[in-house]
Amino acid sequence: MTETSPCIYLIDGSSYIFRAFFALPPLTNSAGLPTQAIYGFTTMTLKFLRTHRPEHLAVALDAGKETFRNQIYQDYKGNRPEAPPDLIPQFPYIRRILHALNIKVLEMEGFEADDIIATLTKRFAARGLSIVIVSGDKDLMQLVDEKVKLLDTAKEKWIEVDGVKEKFGVAPEKVTEVMGLMGDAIDNIPGVKGIGEKTAIALIQRYGSLENLFARLDELENSGLKGASRIRKALVENKDKAFLSRELATVRTDVPIEVEPEALHYTGPQKEKLRELFTELEFNQLLKALVAENSPST
Repeated sequence: MTETSPCIYLIDGSSYIFRAFFALPPLTNSAGLPTQAIYGFTTMTLKFLRTHRPEHLAVALDAGKETFRNQIYQDYKGNRPEAPPDLIPQFPYIRRILHALNIKVLEMEGFEADDIIATLTKRFAARGLSIVIVSGDKDLMQLVDEKVKLLDTAKEKWIEVDGVKEKFGVAPEKVTEVMGLMGDAIDNIPGVKGIGEKTAIALIQRYGSLENLFARLDELENSGLKGASRIRKALVENKDKAFLSRELATVRTDVPIEVEPEALHYTGPQKEKLRELFTELEFNQLLKALVAENSPST
């Protein structure tokens, strides 16, 4: 990477927000506004900025609950409860915090944050830029390659191609093939009933893709796989669900969002706006740290 080829950090903001909300006990300011998600999100973001000192970054957020995936599968994420009532009024403040930090916010109706991240990752990597996706979401592992890494800040763990192979048993570009078979309980992606992670990995390691697997189903009986007859029956009965599940698990790389790398250049926070927000939210420790940072050393 040359000096003219920056590293772009793309943060999965939605996962940050929920992680922050559930990691802290309930907090409110004197006006009765719930603040734990705002506080947790802010402290995690400030720590990230201090630790990694990014020169280019953006935060991707989910714009709404319904996306194109709900149109092709009504029950997508249907097992998830509604956002907790105490979390909802905190979303606007999180956007205000990001604005005060001068961090670009990216969101688009009909798409998930993952799709925005995937679109910009493919677009920027094609220009020779290096990408760090800040997320612990396994769905984003399908994007990893020689120019794209994942950073799970919850564990301070870097995930590269070998890490994806260790997790899924296949290369990153085959992750969605595995997920098409095993599904994903978190997102309510059905997969093929009766096929778990180990069997899904074994099948994709052997056949490479769903298309090849279903074209060669007759070979399964003599494949040596344990329970081959049962597996074949499950595949025959759930072929449509396998392909549907792969589609649901595949991040979109064609989101119609226009943003250039230069627009993601990080210039530091607007400290006066941060001070006003920290005062309103009664984030006294963060306010003290901000004041101390601005004070001349003695």
